[in-house]
Parts: sequence; C-alpha cells; structure tokens
Amino acid sequence: MFVHARLALLVLLLLNTLQAKFLFNDHIISPKAAEQIEKMGSELEQKSKVYAYVVATNQQLKRGVNVYDFIKKYQSSMSKPYVAIVFAPNSKRLHLISSDKELKSKLNEGTILDFAIKVIAGIDKNSLQSKYDLGLVQAYSELCDEVAKSKNIVLQSTIKSGGRWVLYIVNTLIIIGSLIVIWVYFIAPIFRKRGKR
Repeated sequence: MFVHARLALLVLLLLNTLQAKFLFNDHIISPKAAEQIEKMGSELEQKSKVYAYVVATNQQLKRGVNVYDFIKKYQSSMSKPYVAIVFAPNSKRLHLISSDKELKSKLNEGTILDFAIKVIAGIDKNSLQSKYDLGLVQAYSELCDEVAKSKNIVLQSTIKSGGRWVLYIVNTLIIIGSLIVIWVYFIAPIFRKRGKR
C-alpha cells in the first residue's frame, strides 16, 4: 500500500513537471509553488501576450558564462517576447533576462530580484526548500505585476502587496538580528568590562 502511494505521488510530480509551461525546474521548486507560477504566467500571457518564465537549475553556471548563452537550450520551448528569472543556487546566481530590450528597460530588475534574494539569503528556521519556493514565487509575482503595469493591465492571480509585506518583515528581522549581534558581541562586553573595574 505504502509503495503504491509513493509511486502515485512520483507520477503526480512528474506529470506536474511535464505540464509546466512557464517553469523549467530541476526539482528546486515544489509542485505547490510551481502551480502558483503557472497560474500567474497563464494570466499574464492571456492579458498581455508576454511570457514570463522561471528557469531553476541545479547546473553550475561558471563565472564568465553568459546567462543568455546558457538559456539557449530552453529557448525552443519559450515563446517571445519573454522575460525570465534564472536561478542557479549551486552557482549562487540569480538573473533577470528578456528577449525584448525595450520591455526589460520598463522593469525594475533590482526590486524584482530583491524579493528572491532577501527571502533566500535570510537567516531563519525555514528550510531551504521553503525559502526557494517563497522567494521565487514572490519575485515572479512582482515580475508579472511589473510587466502588467507596463501594458496598463491588472492581474488577479499575483500576490500584490502581500509580497511587499513579506519583504518588509524580512528586512525588519534582518535589522533586528543585526542589532542583537552588535549588542551581544560588541556593546555588552564593553559594559561588562566597565562593571568589573
């Protein structure tokens, strides 16, 4: 019984991966996060005729390797015009690329990628899987919203201000953590030394 359940789950995961249109995933992102990406990508395509992708790869992208050269192996499955978030955690690389320079110029690349960077690099108790899921879904949502804004349309499936709220919380936690470290390792020892005199 247990073996059958595991086999059914494996088949379900494989079908989910095969049906993905906007995600190229080396099992980095969970099926639930993939589902959210597909939903947002489908709405963006329908309303704007722009395709937004996530390429999450376990491959090593060596320094000096052009991301546009790396992405060529996926381009036969990508429609134009497109924008794509390329995430290679094993190489610690995260990029935003586009087939259309004018479209990319209308996007705030720093803001989009910050959603992923702040969550993934954050020091907390969440698993790496959770960080990848949350960070990439947030960044993808922001990407879709920015593309929609450039086309004067509104999307219903994106996370909206919720993404900014999460980013604000993460930033606040980082600041609080930094202040605690400064207090414990730098300020408190000074007070202790003065108290012993």
